[in-house]
Amino acid sequence: MTIRQPVVSVLGHVDHGKTKLLDRIRGTSVQAREAGAITQHIGATEVPIDHIYKVCGKLIGNKKFDVPGLLFIDTPGHHSFITLRARGGSLADIAVLVIDIREGLMPQTIESIKILRQYKTPFIIALNKVDTIQGWTCEEGRPFVLSERVQQSHTIEAFNEKLYAIIGDLSNEGIYADRYDRIDDFTKTVALVPISAKEGEGIPDLLLMLIGLAQKFLEQQLASEDGPGRGTILEIKEEKGLGKTLDMILYSGVMKQGDTVALGTRGAPVVTKIKAILKPKPLDEIMDPRDKFERVKELHAAAGVKISCQNMEGVIAGAPLRVVKNEKDPSIKEMTEEASIKIELQDNGVYIKADAIGSLEALAFEAKAAGIPIRRYGMGEITRRDILETDALRGDPLNKIILAFNVKTSKEADAALEDSGLRIFSNDVVYRLIEEYQEWLDESKRQNDSDKRSEFPFPAKFMIMPNCVFHATKPAIVGIRVLAGRLRPGLRLIGNDGRSLGRIRSLRDGEDVVKEAVQGDEVACAIDDITIGRQAKEEDIIYVDIMESSVKEFQKLELNDDERMVLDEVVAIKRIEDKFWGM
Repeated sequence: MTIRQPVVSVLGHVDHGKTKLLDRIRGTSVQAREAGAITQHIGATEVPIDHIYKVCGKLIGNKKFDVPGLLFIDTPGHHSFITLRARGGSLADIAVLVIDIREGLMPQTIESIKILRQYKTPFIIALNKVDTIQGWTCEEGRPFVLSERVQQSHTIEAFNEKLYAIIGDLSNEGIYADRYDRIDDFTKTVALVPISAKEGEGIPDLLLMLIGLAQKFLEQQLASEDGPGRGTILEIKEEKGLGKTLDMILYSGVMKQGDTVALGTRGAPVVTKIKAILKPKPLDEIMDPRDKFERVKELHAAAGVKISCQNMEGVIAGAPLRVVKNEKDPSIKEMTEEASIKIELQDNGVYIKADAIGSLEALAFEAKAAGIPIRRYGMGEITRRDILETDALRGDPLNKIILAFNVKTSKEADAALEDSGLRIFSNDVVYRLIEEYQEWLDESKRQNDSDKRSEFPFPAKFMIMPNCVFHATKPAIVGIRVLAGRLRPGLRLIGNDGRSLGRIRSLRDGEDVVKEAVQGDEVACAIDDITIGRQAKEEDIIYVDIMESSVKEFQKLELNDDERMVLDEVVAIKRIEDKFWGM
């Protein structure tokens, strides 16, 4: 039985060293060229068995394996790419979960564990950054089991403290784990492989574990298939001399030059023929290769390649690819369902656009987690139609927003944007895009809240302080303490029985006239149309009179707990005479 190379997915928390690990294995610097040093799309790298023999020589000697190598998938590092990681997990035969030994389990680490469990993907843990342990001495490419022997006792003690803390945290997540060289049964215990992606230590141990576990436990799963090829489209690019091409992973079956293939689009799949299959050199990254691609006429899974087809109109990243017999092949119907985008929409919300299915779903996931409603979604560049349609929205102006991940704006759209009332937030890192929008939204709401407070009276109350009646009438001048809300000149007042108690003429803090007094302030208040001792007295609680029409408006605004309490009290006071007031 011929065994194909396993697909290895690399997952983990942002900045824990996933791409750095692959850069170390293949001798590249892909990470430095990624936006924000965070992987944004799924990439693929083939690591042949001969390279593994070379790296692992000190550990395996002359031992040989049937597995022909490893195909690594580098999945996006930030937690907002949970959808892409799920796609990566579904493709993977085995996974590497990278954990920073200093930081331990982080939110995305736990998310990754959930994904791996969901897809029942076996995994090992690369315990990265051992070089940061105080006193740890490194040697490039040295196996961990050899490195440990030369470390000082206090360094090993510090290492073990971090190791056992992570083992304990994993246990709390239902994962029983131990150092790989101390495990007897790998079906019950997850292997921890200490490494330094920066210095190269422990990389031989990690590759040996992957290749060994794949051969021992995944032999049947890795049996080569001769059926029609099945793959996933990673990215669409323009290449000199080739025009538009597709980066893809063939994870099952065989694909040949000249084959008829169905490619996923937003609608019905496109059926076309393969003009060329271009395979990156071993240890080269399909997204960002150092060397020229090699043209091949036949490709067997698993492999990451670039293909050129006769027709790729409407094809989208993240969609499936199938080798088919013709346009009536039954697998085409399955593809339509697989390529469908499942994003929850609301009547009011923002418009999101991204460059691929995975990143669009990731942006939608992050928006939902942040409580941002989505009205519409799309892929590709922002068009003039997008601007006009969004600008024409009625209702909340805060919904006149486009969140754009890794897409450009057309010239026509730029021109239309100048005459519109909408905003575009654009970034090539999802979490930064969401943060920028939320910061703007918070500031806009604060401004809107301030505007609303100046439009009509807000819930507020104050107490006339004892021994602070300076003038009884025309106007009454008293010392007050603001108990809730905000006071300003011009506001009408009522007592706890609903009677009118005049209007605030002015507020003073010492010798200074102030425009506003807020909760906790003690100020002098001049009140028209009231006599202290008759309509009100010391220690009375007095309320700002609010308009009935504004009660429903208050439900939409961000009142604090005290303001909301005062609103309820005023409504109760008003309903003494009108039981339906404010409804």
